[in-house]
Amino acid sequence: MKLPTYFISHGGGPWPYMEDFRKVLSALEASLKDMPRQIGVTPKAVLVISGHWVERDFTVMSSPNPPMIYDYLGFPKHTYHVEYSAPGSPELARRVQELIRAAGMPARLDPERGLDHGAFVPLVIMYPDAKVPVVQLSLKGGYDPAEHLAVGRALAPLREEGVLIVGSGLSYHNLRQWGPGAKTASKTFDAWLQDTLLHADPAERAKRLLDWSQAPAARQAHPREDHLIPLMVAVGAAEDERATVVYHEEELFGGVTASSFRFGEAAA
Repeated sequence: MKLPTYFISHGGGPWPYMEDFRKVLSALEASLKDMPRQIGVTPKAVLVISGHWVERDFTVMSSPNPPMIYDYLGFPKHTYHVEYSAPGSPELARRVQELIRAAGMPARLDPERGLDHGAFVPLVIMYPDAKVPVVQLSLKGGYDPAEHLAVGRALAPLREEGVLIVGSGLSYHNLRQWGPGAKTASKTFDAWLQDTLLHADPAERAKRLLDWSQAPAARQAHPREDHLIPLMVAVGAAEDERATVVYHEEELFGGVTASSFRFGEAAA
């Protein structure tokens, strides 16, 4: 069975651990809860490519018991003590490294790296029992779309090995232009993103993603593209497959349009 891949908008900070924040993101929560149903089986592991980890070269988290990384500021004290105790998978980490190297790209293992909130925040909703092993793969510095599409292609065999590939970022990420101020730019860029992912053929889709910065409102939506580039990995790993919107919301925080996408068919 070949698992689909995903690019998810993971929301803000440690929102599942804050009641009021969780209510605001109830539609996002519902979409994350529905992903296991779409997948149809419990994955052997989840490989997360988070917008919150970038290294000089592609780097794979290889700890068997990854620690927590509280990479957010200004939230309640209790959110710096939450635990998502999913095991890691050194075996999968080595497999990821091998696949990337076989594709001609450098890759190294990091036995110290833990789970950042781009990983544990969506996963605590998707798999709250924390029994599915989790491995993270970093972005590569420079954020070259071609390199990240290529690493996705290299990782595609994992989908038939029971590994769920999740690119975790946000379809709009400009914290200086948030809330009502984000309305026009986020809606404009989201429209381009949906047209590209849902309606372009695979070759045209890849071409558009390579030139994403030329899209309408692109640099307003992503002044720094760390939260968009995980999308390239998810697309590369399912390059010829249909995209589906699995989450879409407008007027979030008073103006933000945000979306998440699945690549490949749902099991149910």
